[in-house]
Amino acid sequence: MASSSFLRWALGIFALAQLAAAGPCDIYAEGDTPCVAAHSTTRALFDAYLGPLYQVSRASDSTTLDITPVLLGSVADSGAQDLFCKGTTCSITIIYDQTGNGNHLTQAPAGGAAGGPDKLADAAAAPVTLNGKKVYGVLSTPGTGYRNDETVGVATGDAAEGMYAVLDGTNYNNRCCFDYGNAETNNDDNGAGHMEAIYFGSNADYGTGAGSGPWIMADLENGLSAGPDFDNNPNSPSITARFVTAIVKGEPKQWAIRGGDATTGGLSTYYSGAHPTEDGYSPESKEGAIILGIGGDNSNGAQGTFYEGVMTSGYPSDDTENAVQANIVAAKYAA
Repeated sequence: MASSSFLRWALGIFALAQLAAAGPCDIYAEGDTPCVAAHSTTRALFDAYLGPLYQVSRASDSTTLDITPVLLGSVADSGAQDLFCKGTTCSITIIYDQTGNGNHLTQAPAGGAAGGPDKLADAAAAPVTLNGKKVYGVLSTPGTGYRNDETVGVATGDAAEGMYAVLDGTNYNNRCCFDYGNAETNNDDNGAGHMEAIYFGSNADYGTGAGSGPWIMADLENGLSAGPDFDNNPNSPSITARFVTAIVKGEPKQWAIRGGDATTGGLSTYYSGAHPTEDGYSPESKEGAIILGIGGDNSNGAQGTFYEGVMTSGYPSDDTENAVQANIVAAKYAA
């Protein structure tokens, strides 16, 4: 019996260790486009990361706990959260930046479109598994938002950057704006080209894709774009996958939207080309704040679920992003 128990323990440790073989940010670094921000409540995004992934706060007494990976570079220790929050509820108070730049996401303040501070996500509201191990995502209901207005290393002006996010393809609405990415530092709408962020949802006020949505689009401020302009892009499909990899990247005179099923297959390019032709989008005027679940002016009527995402320095190659997609698929997200 003892030897059987040891074997099961050893096999479990081996299975968890397989997740530590490589991380998305290691892949980006190999492609000379290193991560400048890396956020996830489900797993480490570097193969050698063992620091905190996120912090939860207990409703019963307001004490907090940092949730770390189970092993070096592995999945989040959801058991620690479950034990800490037993008999009460917990909210996610910090989503830590794993890069060392300190670009942590905390409760978003008021902005030009909505008062604040925004709500915090229920820490247990979005359970999923990675390779069979239970973890939790960030369920953003209307009014929920996270932000960092004082970042380090995030692209500003017309500097090149890339970003990806793994999202729930079934949780969305048509409100503005479920975003992850680069936004204004003063929480206001500062005009065309002051943002470059991933948007996911079915808002049809600006650009759209094929069908009725949801779509992966870019929030470029003063509009959501699915392609060359704020119009319909028939090459951008309505998303049907339960787990979605969404990518936006931009550099001078060029930007792209890519996406795919986060559990199988590769990435498709939905748009790659020039920025919108309207004034203000080329060159861009990015400001370098990071947002999650909201628009740049704290437009917070949207909903969605976030599992992991990064922002890079430089414009990642398609090959680098394809390797990141293979890494995400290997993590085996499951409902």
